[in-house]
Amino acid sequence: MVRKATTKDKKPKVCLVLQGGGALGAYHIGAYQALEEAGLTPEWFAGISIGAFNATILAGNPPEKRLSQLEKFWDKISWPGTDVNIPNEFAETYNLASASQALIFGQPNFFTPRPINPFFAFPGTEAATSFYNTKPIFNTFEEMSDFSLINSDKVRLTVGATRVTDGELIFFDNKSTTFGPEHAVASGSLPPGFPATQVGDDLYWDGGVVSNTPLNGILDLADDEDLLIFMVDLWNAHGEAPKTMNDVLWRQKEIQYASRTCQHIDAVVAHKNLAHLKNQTQNIVDSEAVSDISALKVGNKIDIVHITYEAAAGHIPLSDTEFSRRSIRIRRESGYEDMKKALEESPWLKRPQDLQTHVHRKHKTGSWLEEKPSNVNALPRNKKAS
Repeated sequence: MVRKATTKDKKPKVCLVLQGGGALGAYHIGAYQALEEAGLTPEWFAGISIGAFNATILAGNPPEKRLSQLEKFWDKISWPGTDVNIPNEFAETYNLASASQALIFGQPNFFTPRPINPFFAFPGTEAATSFYNTKPIFNTFEEMSDFSLINSDKVRLTVGATRVTDGELIFFDNKSTTFGPEHAVASGSLPPGFPATQVGDDLYWDGGVVSNTPLNGILDLADDEDLLIFMVDLWNAHGEAPKTMNDVLWRQKEIQYASRTCQHIDAVVAHKNLAHLKNQTQNIVDSEAVSDISALKVGNKIDIVHITYEAAAGHIPLSDTEFSRRSIRIRRESGYEDMKKALEESPWLKRPQDLQTHVHRKHKTGSWLEEKPSNVNALPRNKKAS
């Protein structure tokens, strides 16, 4: 007699979700490397902004070439000779010079400054709506990604971009869209630096204008299947109170780009678990307080493993525009160590089974595993255990 498959028998689909953050996206390289070494090859890549760039490189290459092509991509968009060994006390000055170089000269194979200031250009042209030309990155994607592979449906790719005319966050997915370089570039067309990118009849800006994480895009598009989602973020919602103006400018960016991530994760977990609760205990939620309970979808088990970049020593408010190979190396190493630690503890294998959807974050102790309160501490002080 053949035993029917159960939920525990199902192998979850591994998804890699990459947040936007400009030059901080080098953190994604190390995170992916750790996944590859652990044998957790993603079947679904999703990204916004630089996350969409990295996702497009990964999805556009066979598994055995993904990491090397991602490394080559970051080499191509950074200036040679910028991986220098300097003491940490000089890092801030070096990073400021590197970011200034990017603002003045652009980045190779990525973007170039326009010869005419947009305030003096003819209205209605790209030159009048952006400070930089992004044509070089189109050629880079053509060279570094195989779009016939992306469109062959062997791996899934989803990128998010903001439609300029109505402000809607649109997700392009290769199950329903024939991908080209323009889809990735659209996701990273951050104004006013970069011009809007045309896809079809519409113009698009960076998806981070609306939301800097593609998590909702994956969950809205997912079928009824178990998902193991590795969510790699570049902006930390939690941080210390600023002590200098540089701290203020950096902290403001972190909060701006990270806040929606926290909201999305919490909303997703609450939504999915409410659906599970409704399925298990109908009477509890059978009231007017839950207005659209019939529309909730129940079935798949979802684990979200959330790792976040923490700024290195000497970071500056313009770190997201600082593409020196020194910083790329440091951020990559950080992503590798953070993902490796998460994989070593594998919290999704030890999580409680009572709820359908669970998010896993590193705790203040440095551990990924949830701490269980002791029975003694859980009892009120005026009562004894019976």
